[in-house]
Amino acid sequence: MPTSTSRGAAEDPLPGPADAGRVASSLAAEYAGARTELDHRDAFELLVATVLSAQTTDVRVNQVTPDLFADWPDAAALAGAEESAVTDVVRPLGMGPTRARRIIGLARGLVVDHGGEVPDDQAALEALPGVGRKTAHVLRGAWFGHSLLAVDTHVGRLARRLGWTASTDPRAVEEDVVARVDADGRGGSAEDLTLLGLRLILHGRRVCTARAPRCGDCVLADVCPSAGTA
Repeated sequence: MPTSTSRGAAEDPLPGPADAGRVASSLAAEYAGARTELDHRDAFELLVATVLSAQTTDVRVNQVTPDLFADWPDAAALAGAEESAVTDVVRPLGMGPTRARRIIGLARGLVVDHGGEVPDDQAALEALPGVGRKTAHVLRGAWFGHSLLAVDTHVGRLARRLGWTASTDPRAVEEDVVARVDADGRGGSAEDLTLLGLRLILHGRRVCTARAPRCGDCVLADVCPSAGTA
C-alpha cells in the first residue's frame, strides 16, 4: 500500500505565486497608458473625487464632478458651501447628505490645517475627514508621483488569485504585495507600485472580473496559479 508521502510525491506540486516582475511587465505592455479614471485638473479635485468614489464607480463620479467643481472650484469655496446645495449635486451617487458633509468637512480641514492646499504627507492626509490610507495613496501616487499601492477590491481580488496574499484585509494585502514585488521585481519602471495598482484595477475591470474571469484572454494566464480555476 503506498504511503501518504509517496502519494503526495506522485502528484503535481501546487502552483506557486505568480512572479511579480513578469506580472508587472505583462500588465505594463497591456495597459501602457494606465492612469486614474477619475477626471481631475489638480490635487484638490482628485482628492475630492476619490473620497466621492467610495461605494460607487468612477464613471458615476465623473458625471457629477464637473458641476461640483464649477460651483466650488477649490477648498475655500467648498468649505463655505451650503450642505443642501452640495447634496443636490452629489445625490445621484447615493447617500447624498453623507457625501456632502464628508467633502465639506474635508475642504474645511484643508483650509484650517493647510491653508487650502492639499498636503503631500500621508499622516496629514489621513487626518482629514473622509480620507483613509487608500485615498491618501491614490492622491500621493497619482498626483505627487510616489510609488504607493492603493488596495481596492480589484487589487485585493487579483492579489489573491495571483497567489500573492491570502488576506482580505487591505493593509495586509498591501504589505504582502509590496513584499512580493520587492522579492521578485527587477527594479524597472514596470514595478512602480502606483502604476502596478492602476493596471491591476484595469485588468480586474476588463478581464479578471469577480464573477466571470476571462482566463482565455488573460495576458497573465501563463504565470497565474488561478488560471482556469478562479
